[in-house]
Amino acid sequence: MDLVNQYVPPWLTLASLEGRLLFAVPKKGRLQQATLDLLSGSDIQFRRETRLDIALVKNLDIALVFLPAADIPTFVGEGSVDLGITGRDQVAEHEATSPSTDHSGVEEVLDLGFGKCSLKVQVPEKGSITSPKELIGKNVVTSFTGLTKQYFARLEKTVQEEQEGLENGYTNVSNPSKAHEVEQTKIKFVGGSVEAACALGVAHGIVDLVESGETMKAAGLKDIDTVITSTAVLIKNKNSKKQEMIDLIASRIRGVITAQKYVLCQYNIARRSLELAKTITPGKRAPTITALDEQDWVAVSSMVEKKHVANKMDELTKIGATDILVLDIANSRTG
Repeated sequence: MDLVNQYVPPWLTLASLEGRLLFAVPKKGRLQQATLDLLSGSDIQFRRETRLDIALVKNLDIALVFLPAADIPTFVGEGSVDLGITGRDQVAEHEATSPSTDHSGVEEVLDLGFGKCSLKVQVPEKGSITSPKELIGKNVVTSFTGLTKQYFARLEKTVQEEQEGLENGYTNVSNPSKAHEVEQTKIKFVGGSVEAACALGVAHGIVDLVESGETMKAAGLKDIDTVITSTAVLIKNKNSKKQEMIDLIASRIRGVITAQKYVLCQYNIARRSLELAKTITPGKRAPTITALDEQDWVAVSSMVEKKHVANKMDELTKIGATDILVLDIANSRTG
């Protein structure tokens, strides 16, 4: 099983991988650190040796395989590894170039919520092009050739149909088969520094990932359309025989994500105001209500999204809640 062309020490043999679920994770780039944090929170314990792209997990029958994020959908889809974390953009690019078959393919298990970005059509800020249709027949540079070809193929078809509709009433077209042909857009692959292509005169436009937009602006570019939006995703081989372990990992990761998203809000409230308090903090399923020694008062415990907690505390105070506490959640398993 030749997963990586890197130095492998003598103690790491095929026998040591036997029976283990193979889990591909990004070896570098914008998704790596968040992925490692997710693994740590999921109690997937490992130590990666220097210059080695395979690490055995100590407490579970898993081997981590460190691969470029762009390659992970291919390894997962072909069944070389069972599970992987990469961007949805990379999965879509893989599907565009290597569609699923009965014997290969990728299934999304879980949206991980980090690594948000968009694959956008971009042109020079000071140029004359304002619509993607104006790039038809011109040079477009990208690292995502599969998605870009699909995008412009759809656009070319739309423009051709529009032209045919306009010309349907004309009888003086000497060669109808040629009259409606739309020149095909020239898609060129560049592995890095895609944003420099326009300035260097290589392309009229590019298709590239945008996170904050700072790189795009610094290169004198503007976006005119979105091809796909993306976040990090957990993916599996659709024919994997290790579904039980996949379910376990997915459950752990889902628990970590929930813990990162929510806090536990606890407070005391007069019973007469309980129904109103429950509308403010309904929890994921329902709040936990406990009677207090003080008559007609209850204690409430409810999960609240971190981004809303300050406003929730203000609303609770207004209806008479007291002793309001907010506690971090280290980990969770929720329905």
